[in-house]
Amino acid sequence: MSLADFFSPVDLSNFTSKTEYLNSQLGQVIHIYKEEFLNLEDEEQRPQLAIIGVEEDRAAVNNKGASKAPDAVRKHLYDLYQGDYKIKIADFGNIKAGESISDTYAALKIVVEELVKKDIVPVIIGGGQDLTYAQYRGYQELEQRVEVAVIDAKFDLDQEHSEDMPLNSQTYLNHLILHQPDYLFNLNNVAYQTYLVSKESINMYDKLFFNAQRVGMIAGKLDQAEPIIRAADIVSFDIGAIRASEAPGNANAVPNGLFGDEACQLARYAGMSDKCSSIGFYEFNPTFDPMEQTAMLVSQMIWCFIDGYYYRKNDAPLIPKSAYIIYRTTLENEDHELVFVKSKKSDRWWMQVPYFGTKSVNERFYLVPCRYEDYQLAVAGEMPDLWWRTHQKLQ
Repeated sequence: MSLADFFSPVDLSNFTSKTEYLNSQLGQVIHIYKEEFLNLEDEEQRPQLAIIGVEEDRAAVNNKGASKAPDAVRKHLYDLYQGDYKIKIADFGNIKAGESISDTYAALKIVVEELVKKDIVPVIIGGGQDLTYAQYRGYQELEQRVEVAVIDAKFDLDQEHSEDMPLNSQTYLNHLILHQPDYLFNLNNVAYQTYLVSKESINMYDKLFFNAQRVGMIAGKLDQAEPIIRAADIVSFDIGAIRASEAPGNANAVPNGLFGDEACQLARYAGMSDKCSSIGFYEFNPTFDPMEQTAMLVSQMIWCFIDGYYYRKNDAPLIPKSAYIIYRTTLENEDHELVFVKSKKSDRWWMQVPYFGTKSVNERFYLVPCRYEDYQLAVAGEMPDLWWRTHQKLQ
């Protein structure tokens, strides 16, 4: 079966009266699937990023109409100009809603799996955020533990009905956490709003040593979210995390949240991460976007992800060692040291966390992205909370 079987071609007449674009606009330089699908086995044709629309909103709670998002975003994305680099991007068109919603999930799962295997980064335009679960399942056969970063105003968990709960945009995290086989190493939530999250959900995150950052924690200091996003293999962005005045195109939009430029910066962080191998933009609903402001913002977020991707430093430690500076600190009343790694290329930091129970000379470590402030905390003799949470997950 070819991946082309899952997609319907892009029809420009569905969303624009344009028939051609300027040479440097994305609509001209992206390979758009109109008639002939790319041969992904041919290295010359194989793109680095693939734009995928998913016309599925049956499980988007209170947000029917999100299935129309892909073409609404394309209308503005194609008008944007490429940066100062040569891009190799394809737009595969849309995955149509299946006869049942499980058919759509299965299609997206297969597409993500095949693209990630080929080192092609899927850029998914949903659709409801429940599609994150299908995005996650695309990693099931890849034999690796994965980290997920969710940018959302809420935790999409159901604490009251954990058994046999339906899968939708407000419960998909339950299915992701409970999925078997279990290959989830870490789950992070960025930009949540405390009054929209139950105390039980926050306690569950703490119990499982997941990380969560309130929108107030990163306001004016967005770089605090960068290590969390840099650690993620999968990024899922709910447009509802952006305040309604900036992104009204969401039936569940709320007054507070991220500003548009902050959303773009978080998308760029994801693009710059050497580890991020898929990203999804979900819950945009054109029905509530008459001035197309949200469509423009989502297109600019995707542009920022692309821009970040083409500025990747390829400096995931520690190869070669000469490209890094090692810092060692000793905590008060502790008999071991904390080791930090700084890239000479990007000035980004990582922290070594030993795997539980290893006592040999060749002790193995997990390298977790961190901030300079974590190193400063260790120098002052305190254990960074990030080290402790990561150590607990390695047991």
